[in-house]
Amino acid sequence: MNERLYLLKIRLLDIEPEIWRRFVVPGSITLDRLHDVIQIVMGWKDYHLHEITIGKKRYTEWPEYKDDGAEDGRYHLGDLIKQKGRTFNYVYDFGDYWKHEILLEDSRYFNPELQSHIECLDGARACPPEDVGSVRGYYEFCEALKDPNHEEHDSYKGWFAGFPWYNGIFDSEKYDIEKVNYELMKYLRWSRERIRFWETGM
Repeated sequence: MNERLYLLKIRLLDIEPEIWRRFVVPGSITLDRLHDVIQIVMGWKDYHLHEITIGKKRYTEWPEYKDDGAEDGRYHLGDLIKQKGRTFNYVYDFGDYWKHEILLEDSRYFNPELQSHIECLDGARACPPEDVGSVRGYYEFCEALKDPNHEEHDSYKGWFAGFPWYNGIFDSEKYDIEKVNYELMKYLRWSRERIRFWETGM
């Protein structure tokens, strides 16, 4: 593994106890691919728009949505962030507005036990469900699920049961890192470059 690796820590802001992940990506990763990885390690489902802000510059898949935005697939993380300790922001879903802070913990990370150049190393707590209604909605959702006598308990439970990937159960304290790394492995296989024999003339 000769690539220069970045060790990143991402945390979802404004929720306590903190929801966070520590993961590794190559410094050469494009920002659109970084978005894909964040979606997997956090537990989001990529239903909504996003943006990455580095300094005063915004990067997104739809630059026309933001007048001052740039297309994220054209930029590499290592060209924009180099210094250990630097932070930048990631926002997912402009409605619920989930704001994350990403910290570059190490710009020359080495670990001989890594299984891949993209891997999640640690994390805590489950990501909020999609479309739960921002931080306030998430707290209300958790409170209602815990209390069978809550007036919204049955409503939230029925709504949440409609998400097949959760199996109808939400545990705010659970984070399955093995499942996350399995999904990252599938993503890497799906997104890898392939030789096209009809283009190479072989």
